[in-house]
Amino acid sequence: MNSIPIQQIRQFSQLEFIARQVVEGFITGLHKSPFHGFSVEFAEHRLYNKGESTKHIDWKLYGRSDKLFIKRYEEETNLRCQIIIDNSSSMYFPLDEKKQKEQKNKITFSAYCAAAITELLKRQRDAVGLSVFAEKLELHSPARSSPAQLKMIFHELDKLIQYRPPNDKRKTFAVEALHQIAETIHKRSLVIIFSDMMDAHNQSGELFSALQHLRHNKHEVVLFHVADKTKEIDFNFDNRPYRFIDMETGEELKVNPAEIKEHYLESMNRFERDLKLHCSQYRIDFIEADINRGFDQVLLPYLLKRTRMN
Repeated sequence: MNSIPIQQIRQFSQLEFIARQVVEGFITGLHKSPFHGFSVEFAEHRLYNKGESTKHIDWKLYGRSDKLFIKRYEEETNLRCQIIIDNSSSMYFPLDEKKQKEQKNKITFSAYCAAAITELLKRQRDAVGLSVFAEKLELHSPARSSPAQLKMIFHELDKLIQYRPPNDKRKTFAVEALHQIAETIHKRSLVIIFSDMMDAHNQSGELFSALQHLRHNKHEVVLFHVADKTKEIDFNFDNRPYRFIDMETGEELKVNPAEIKEHYLESMNRFERDLKLHCSQYRIDFIEADINRGFDQVLLPYLLKRTRMN
């Protein structure tokens, strides 16, 4: 399936327009992939399940796609989705002060992905809400499907991708924010989280408890673990001294990466195994999202999850 690199959409200025372009490219890619069943009509249809009545099968669509789809009415498409974005300082990695308008970092990637998912939700007449947290819950707008709500979400996402001075330190305290959000989501919803989960090292038990809280009321939860895979996961650096700076505390460490790479990889692998294990136990979809890849790695899992919820 073709992916859409971030670089190819930098020429556009309006986030909503960019989201439309991403979604159109994604849908076109579906036609050329093994997931051809998800046609452009997916907003109006769902796959036929064996044993169901054939009364509402769309036979014209069957003739075009050779797949059985049920015509879906408006009330059947009313999914509620809450998008949650980690806005702590670590999400602004990598930060290049010389290329402020061309940042390709974790927060920018997350905002673009959230915008594309919002566009998909809009096309399917679903309700969407947005929550943003760092040291506390900075924004929480419950799921709605009104034009004003959609306009607000695109506006808030656009604010997230604006350049932030490196002296603006925001630590990650996801626990309290996730508990607060969980308390406000009453109807069954799809909860989508974009985070690097950096605070999990220090309070993993409390964090996993907060994630489990989101599973209350039969919510479906998808956690996109956003990372720069080359630097943060694989720790690929040249064999020379570097100055590493903690973006949330400002602490500095001067070291040659080769001297600590083995220990770093062991620690990171342990951290990821722990994350995946707990997510599996709580039936949370854990998906690695590499900012150096396209948006399909996020949009396809979202679409598959949404389809399973119908």
